[in-house]
Amino acid sequence: MSVLDKFKLTNRIALVTGGNRGLGKQMALALAEAGASVALTSRDQGRADQAAEEITQSLVDARAANEARGVPSQEPVAKVRGYTCEVSEYAQAAQVVQQVIEDFGGLHIVVNNAGINIRGPIDELEPEEFQRVIDTNVNGVWNFCRAAAGHLKAQKYGRVINVGSTLSIIALPERTPYASSKGAVWQMTKVLALEWAQHGITVNAMLPGPFSTEMNLALEEDPEKYREFIARIPLGRWGNLDEIGGLAVFLASDASSFVTGAGITVDGGWTAH
Repeated sequence: MSVLDKFKLTNRIALVTGGNRGLGKQMALALAEAGASVALTSRDQGRADQAAEEITQSLVDARAANEARGVPSQEPVAKVRGYTCEVSEYAQAAQVVQQVIEDFGGLHIVVNNAGINIRGPIDELEPEEFQRVIDTNVNGVWNFCRAAAGHLKAQKYGRVINVGSTLSIIALPERTPYASSKGAVWQMTKVLALEWAQHGITVNAMLPGPFSTEMNLALEEDPEKYREFIARIPLGRWGNLDEIGGLAVFLASDASSFVTGAGITVDGGWTAH
């Protein structure tokens, strides 16, 4: 098998939580472009369906463009489907995992991307706000890993990608909920990498820095805060959404077969300081 063939995800089935927007949607698109069938989740079925339709249309348009250039494809367009899920509820996570297995005929790749951020000084945040971030960002990852464990272990194969953050390993003021949650995701990733290695399942974390997402819109639109971030990034800019897909495909594919327990930063060099 050539090195490029190892990146192909043909006949693989992926589940991306929070795949209706931002980095999650971009990763879902990248996995589908590499040949995987993709299930994506959102709290809102309408948003999930819309994202699935947009990704499918993007695949169709890309195929048409290739055919116009005389590069036809024999592979069918990847199947993409949206599901409703509140990731902090284990029963819903388990139901979605089982439904995806039934609808697609299996499951090979789990991308735990769904997350929220509430910023502020600790004495101005409510305990309920802290708990809300933990419930989504930590419990959501644990819930989907737990729900998929039996299936992945039985087939002795799996690629689990947990989306942490540069704040999994460094800190910023006014980020106690988010940094605490993403630190926990990084630790959970390492534990599961050790726990599941014997079952042929790799578990890795992507640690993105500042990207132009809806979650970061308030920071991007504040000139002073934006300049503060740029000053920390050696490449001198925020990440573009399409710069996340390559790493997702690598970690989801056989090209990363000897990579587990890794936390890979995608941050323009921020954490190299």
